[in-house]
Amino acid sequence: MKKALRLGAIALMAASITGFAHADTVKVGIIGPFSGPFAHYGKLFKDGAESYLKQQGGKFAGHDIEIIYRDSGGPNPSGVKTAAQELIVSDRVDYLGGIVFTPNAMAVAPLVQESKTPTVIFNAATSSITPKSDYLVRTSYTLWQVTVPIARWAHEQGIKKVVTAVSDYAPGVDGETAFKEEFTRLGGEVVESIRMPLNTNDFSPFAQRIKASGAEAVYVFLPGGPPSLGFVNAYNENGLREAGIEFLGTAEMDEFDLQKFGDAALGLKTAFHYSAAHDSDANREFKKAMKAQAADALENYASVGAYDGMHIIHKMVEATDGKKDGDKAIEAIKGYEWESPRGPAMIDPETRHITQNVYLREVERDGDILVNTEIENFGMQPDHGLKKQ
Repeated sequence: MKKALRLGAIALMAASITGFAHADTVKVGIIGPFSGPFAHYGKLFKDGAESYLKQQGGKFAGHDIEIIYRDSGGPNPSGVKTAAQELIVSDRVDYLGGIVFTPNAMAVAPLVQESKTPTVIFNAATSSITPKSDYLVRTSYTLWQVTVPIARWAHEQGIKKVVTAVSDYAPGVDGETAFKEEFTRLGGEVVESIRMPLNTNDFSPFAQRIKASGAEAVYVFLPGGPPSLGFVNAYNENGLREAGIEFLGTAEMDEFDLQKFGDAALGLKTAFHYSAAHDSDANREFKKAMKAQAADALENYASVGAYDGMHIIHKMVEATDGKKDGDKAIEAIKGYEWESPRGPAMIDPETRHITQNVYLREVERDGDILVNTEIENFGMQPDHGLKKQ
């Protein structure tokens, strides 16, 4: 405890000293998984952040920008807390960004509150994050934000009975709760709520329960990679598609995994805030910048979260003229609106969470590749889950 207090005091001292000095170089610390099973997120963050910075010639408001990366591995609250302390105290960063997992974001919140370090969440998607510190801003999404619209859509299609089937951890429970509350509020019925172990590889028993439930649709939340691939295979192999049970998801058809599904994904619908197939000049510029950054750079929700996260940091640097002033920086982006590669976006002045379009997407073929075609725009959505906090 004493060591933590000393580190906090040093951080506050660093903040007070640099607050009066004009900094030619602005330092941005980005925390993400650059090793281990989630290392692809680290590359997505790096490509998104670096592509934006290169577009600006390496400078924000005339100040050189230095990015310092720290590896979080995976869900690792204690390690991420230590990394954030080092970045704030030893490296004297002016801003923090990144963070994939909710427990990691929660661990960082007290540190950035004490040191008044503006921190942009590129990914972590639980609604309860931004209230934990006045200096947290989010450029990703939340499960409530993308789930409530698809619950409404299902009701509008005349679907009356749904099963929810989610991976049994915090984001899955968030998605389950969001769908169930909104769908039942509208008069629908959730006939069964299934929570599937994170480490399961066999989804057939769950698919059979869904088929036998009498439901007309299944709302799904799964982490990317093998769980999503396994569930979609079980959905098809156990005859749910043929039985007319609609698949309703969110991030399951992410561009990182999309080509791995093959024809099994065709026609599946998800509600999400970004598709690489989004038709806009801003998205075309983003894709061009990403390819200039790295030949294998991938446009998806994590890389666009980092790209837009750097845009928000850019605006904060402009507002403070490169000086360390957390309060002024945060005030500058409250209510800020811009055209993102995902569509119009705004930082909510009260919650500091991104308000953005959510789209109904359907997997289609475009030549030799699968794409998430936006077939309906649900319009600008807030984080519906924050009112539940």
